[in-house]
Amino acid sequence: MIERTGCEWMLFFVLAMFLFSGCGGSRPSNLGVKDNRLSPCPSSPNCVSSQSDEERHRIDPIRFSSTPADALDRLKKVIGGMERTTLVRETPNYLHVEFRTFLGFVDDAEFYIDAEKKVIHVRSASRVGYWDLGVNRKRMESIRAEFGK
Repeated sequence: MIERTGCEWMLFFVLAMFLFSGCGGSRPSNLGVKDNRLSPCPSSPNCVSSQSDEERHRIDPIRFSSTPADALDRLKKVIGGMERTTLVRETPNYLHVEFRTFLGFVDDAEFYIDAEKKVIHVRSASRVGYWDLGVNRKRMESIRAEFGK
C-alpha cells in the first residue's frame, strides 16, 4: 500500500475540484409556484425550504411589514449585492435566482411572496451532489439577516 502525504492529498483534492468546476447541472423543470407552494425538497440534505414539514429541510420564511412590491424590491437589492448571482425569472410575487459557487456549482434559489401572511417563502437547492455542507441554509440565513437591516 502506498502512503500519501498531506500535500499529496491536498493536491488530489484541488485537482478533483477543478475537474468538477464546470458541473453546474441542468436547470430543474420543477421550479416555480404551484397552488401557492414551492416544490418540495428532495430527500438529499442539500435543500432548504420554508414550506417544508421535514425538520432537516425547514427554514424560516422572511417576514416583511411593507407592501409586497416594496418587499420584492428590497429582496432584489439584497440579492443583487451578492457575488455570482443571476436573476432567472421574476413575476410580481416570485423570483428564481441562480447562485454559482466559486467552483462552478449552481444552486437554485426561489422566493415566493405570500402577501396575505406578509412572508417571503424561500427554497434553495443544489443542482448536483448530495451534500452541500450547509451552504444553502447559510446563504438563506444571510439573505434574511441582510433583508432585515
